[in-house]
Amino acid sequence: MSNVPPLYNKEMKCPHCQKSFTTTKVRKSTIKVAGQDTDLKPLYEAGQINPLFYNVHVCFHCGYSFTEDFTPYFAPGTAEVLKASVSDHWVEQDFSGERSPSKAIKSYKLALYSGVLKKEKHLTLAGLALRTSWIYRDIGRKKEEKRFLSIAAREYEEAFSTEDVAAKMSEIKVLYLLGELNRKLDRREQAASYFSKVIERQRNSNEKQIIEMARDRWHELREQMKTQEESA
Repeated sequence: MSNVPPLYNKEMKCPHCQKSFTTTKVRKSTIKVAGQDTDLKPLYEAGQINPLFYNVHVCFHCGYSFTEDFTPYFAPGTAEVLKASVSDHWVEQDFSGERSPSKAIKSYKLALYSGVLKKEKHLTLAGLALRTSWIYRDIGRKKEEKRFLSIAAREYEEAFSTEDVAAKMSEIKVLYLLGELNRKLDRREQAASYFSKVIERQRNSNEKQIIEMARDRWHELREQMKTQEESA
């Protein structure tokens, strides 16, 4: 049995202030996935560290927070906006070491704020919001979970409408997530529409698991809507 600790520290150079800071990462060899939720949330084996907690790097010096999905490029004016909105108010905080759920959530909220100010892609912002909702789910905060599911749904819609999502994620997966997030938010008509779009594209995709999941959710929704109509 390996005694290698799951967490390790890494020195990084902040893309915003250019100073070095320490971030903590999870060794991939220690991550064991047992399954997934219907919105693709990974379910990790009991007792192991949750790698989702360590996706965000938070600069100790200036507060700029980012993930591997952020682009290194800063559009004209965005560095100044980040300085005025984040760095000028930042009190030095160390996010290295083991993170609690609340500290992980804080890191995601900081990254979401940095991402909006930096004008990161909607797909990146959607991923941050979705992962925030997953952590809230794990600690039983349903109201906050739904709030971030709603933000994720909005950002995925924007991404699908305005961006080339295929560079990072398949269209089928984005459409499926839009269906499932809308289903979780009780927007049944919108959810059914997105699941239908996944099923319509099945011939052009080899993601059989996603298509099967969409088909299952679609049938569940149709049954729920039918029952609701009959009782009404």
